[in-house]
Amino acid sequence: MKLIGIARRKASRAVMEELEQINVSQENGVKGDFRGKPGKRQVTVLTLDSWLDACKEVGEQLPWTIRRANLLVEGTRFSQANVGDVITIGTLRLQITRETDPCPRMDEQFQGMTQALKPEWRGGVCCRVLSGGDIKLGDEVFVEASASEMS
Repeated sequence: MKLIGIARRKASRAVMEELEQINVSQENGVKGDFRGKPGKRQVTVLTLDSWLDACKEVGEQLPWTIRRANLLVEGTRFSQANVGDVITIGTLRLQITRETDPCPRMDEQFQGMTQALKPEWRGGVCCRVLSGGDIKLGDEVFVEASASEMS
């Protein structure tokens, strides 16, 4: 698996800014992203295959940043079974807390996208930062099953 996209937004409806590298911390999530405060939705992760499935459903190839997620990875898909698992990118460790629910904002981006993101966790996952680190495009990504319960 590989990290192929990094993005942040400075305010709720701000334009997504794509980056080549960034620091992610327990205190701030993705540096400069407005949602970075500690909690269960500190960082959002989308998979390329799931995004391409949603694009196919709406009949249009769209930029992944329309989903408004922080990280885009290739080589996996997420499901309910991944809740509690840990995504590792270098020293960065993110615990998957839940599905990123598609909201009506997605239809503002492209009509039909809200519905296209609903099946099979296509909208990605929400994560909390367990340990921070610097990440860059091309970094290897690992998903490890978590042996402990989420708190």
